[in-house]
Order: sequence, then structure tokens, then C-alpha cells
Amino acid sequence: MSIEIKISKKRITYKKAMLYLNKRVEEVKNGTNRELLWILEHPTTYTAGVSFNKKEIIDKKIKIVKSNRGGKITLHNPGQKIIYFVINLNKRKKDIRKLINSIEKSIIQFLKNYKIKSKNDKKNIGIWVKDKKIAAIGIRVSRWVAYHGCSINISNNLNQYLKIIPCGLDNKKVTSISELISIKPKKFENNLANIFIKNINNI
Repeated sequence: MSIEIKISKKRITYKKAMLYLNKRVEEVKNGTNRELLWILEHPTTYTAGVSFNKKEIIDKKIKIVKSNRGGKITLHNPGQKIIYFVINLNKRKKDIRKLINSIEKSIIQFLKNYKIKSKNDKKNIGIWVKDKKIAAIGIRVSRWVAYHGCSINISNNLNQYLKIIPCGLDNKKVTSISELISIKPKKFENNLANIFIKNINNI
């Protein structure tokens, strides 16, 4: 099954990305377009998923953008890579857990490239390095078309997490690749996309 890979070099606003993503979801449902894997960055944006609680906002001055994805409040900012997808599970196994496992596996494999040992956590969705979260996952499924995706902290400003309780967790328990290995990874997007495509195609 052919999945379109889209890699954006310029930052895309959350609103613009959601318009594009929702349009593709409808096209995939109707069979008029291919599945999608899209790697991009957002300008600094705080988004709230469907299980968000107002108590998770520490700095009341920040603007919150509501989202229909699963999960709580999170941060997107420059230096964090977003991997959005639109995957038609009607053509694969109708198994949400398998899809999440493939996303988790992809992130763990990607981090291994930088000799970073990471793991998933059944109680707290996402990917962890010891007790710190390095990647968040939030998906939604409509008529067995799964969309939204995940974010990986590459070299973003982690201090911006202090304004919220990210994913309902301690905001000090967040990390990034550059914090762990003191380098900023470059030109990794194609490799990241290929890891995801390989694992998604095994669903």
C-alpha cells in the first residue's frame, strides 16, 4: 500500500495543518487520495486533546488551541518534530493497539540511531528515557481511518513546558535528544519517515 511522504521545511501553523489533515482524512475515507505521513514543525502552540483539564494550565496567559485528538494538553514548538499520519485501517488490521505499537516501535528505533535507550509505558502513553518523556502520541479514529500522530523532542526549548502540566504529568519530566546527547540531529527526516512506513506497513 502506497503512503505519501510529505516533509515540510517551513513551520506550519497548527490551524493550517489541521485543515490539511482533516481534508486528507475525508479523501482517504472516500477512496480519492492516498494515505499520508507528514513530518513538520509548528510555531509555539499549546494544544488540548479531548481529555484535557483546565487545571493543567499553569500560566493562565497562554493561548490554548482545542484539538479532537486523544490525550490532554501538550506543547508544540520549534525544534520538535511532528509526525502526522492518515492511515486506513480498513486495508490493514482493524487494531488500534497494533497501530500505537507501530508508532512506539518507530520512535524507539529512531532514538537508537543516537544511542538513546527508550521505552514505552502502558500506563502513560508516549516514549520515555528513564523517567523523562521524549515523545508524545495522540490519535483519533473515524470509520477505521486513524489520524493525528506523535511528536518527538529533538532540540526544542523545554522551559516552555513549565507553563503547563504536559499530558497530565510532572512538567519537569520532559527531555529531548539534544539535552541527552548534546548535539542537534540534522537531515534525519527521510530516515525517520522510512522507519515509520516500514512499521506501519506491518500492521
